[in-house]
Amino acid sequence: MKHLPRGLWVLLAANVVIALGYGLIAPALPLFADTFGVSLTAVTAVVSAFAVMRLLFAPATGRLVTVLGERRIYLTGLAIVAASTLACAFAASYWQLLVFRAAGGIGSTMFSVSAMALLIRLAPPQIRGRASGYFSAGFLIGNLTGPLIGAALVGYGLQLPFVVYAVALVIAAIGVATMMPPVPAHGVDQTLATATAPVETVTFGRACRDDAYRAILASNFAQGWASMGVRIALVPLFVTQGLGSSDAWAGVILAFYAGGNMIAILTAGRLSDRFGRRPVLIPGLAIAAASTAALGYSPNLAVALALTTVGGLGSGLFAPTHQAALGDVLGIHQRGGSALAAYGMSSDLGAVTGPMVTGAVATAWGFGPAFVLTGLVCAVALAMWLAARETLSR
Repeated sequence: MKHLPRGLWVLLAANVVIALGYGLIAPALPLFADTFGVSLTAVTAVVSAFAVMRLLFAPATGRLVTVLGERRIYLTGLAIVAASTLACAFAASYWQLLVFRAAGGIGSTMFSVSAMALLIRLAPPQIRGRASGYFSAGFLIGNLTGPLIGAALVGYGLQLPFVVYAVALVIAAIGVATMMPPVPAHGVDQTLATATAPVETVTFGRACRDDAYRAILASNFAQGWASMGVRIALVPLFVTQGLGSSDAWAGVILAFYAGGNMIAILTAGRLSDRFGRRPVLIPGLAIAAASTAALGYSPNLAVALALTTVGGLGSGLFAPTHQAALGDVLGIHQRGGSALAAYGMSSDLGAVTGPMVTGAVATAWGFGPAFVLTGLVCAVALAMWLAARETLSR
């Protein structure tokens, strides 16, 4: 088995720090916004502003990556988020906090889009699945431990988590700037160190002619809708309101999902490198669709915990694998441009629309239909992958 190049290890380490910090400020942000005496809607708007700016700025980021290169945009994005996060700590009004947090969304989409581009360019096809698995695992580890540290820091002041995150981002930026080797201007196999064809830019229109790329967008949208949106917004409410359990169990059920996610992520990459992307993606989407659709009809907490764990396993199988498939489609000798930006936007769009749509469905008809709808979103992605080609070349 090939070893990961040094540049990838630097990228993976920075990803853990970024995810850790994102989770770090999660407990503090709504509490800090609430100190300005605004409504609950205004408090949630501070959280949503970050995601909305990510979504709006993604197309421009794709063009910037094409013109200026992945490494430069990655470091610029880290600097913007560090500055905006530090500014949040010293916000003197609600509107200042809203503007500073929204600016962070611009930097976030810059380093997330360019990070995916770097992952594709630095990972040889033979280990791309494993590299994508490590990338997803690092993000999950950071998101699991970040809120715990953030909750402890909040006791020393609501501004402290923002300051700590800003410092962590500066450290991550310095590490990437000094330790990551330059990304070659021409496609170079990192293992064989042989020059190949010049780097080309892949447009969204050109990529959409590939049925695998269309399936990747669908599964990434499903990932954003189900895992990043509905899981956080609706599952805790189902536990407390639908099953009548305590708030503590709402946290436990999310931990069960993360546990199943981690187990699958650690194996999905290696399996997809060995057997192909579709043999891992398709079962993962099927498991996620079935378990999510059934979750809203759980008769008790034990069944809900089991279904959530199974759903985490399914998501852990397909999430890192479609990242590897994206790398196969774009290739190390191509810059993603608008095609790569659209990939990031598909997940953000799912994360923004999923909670709103399912929340309205749950209000009108109950939790069962809301989770069935989420299962159907995964099922649509499954159907598209059943018709799509295998992306891993043998």
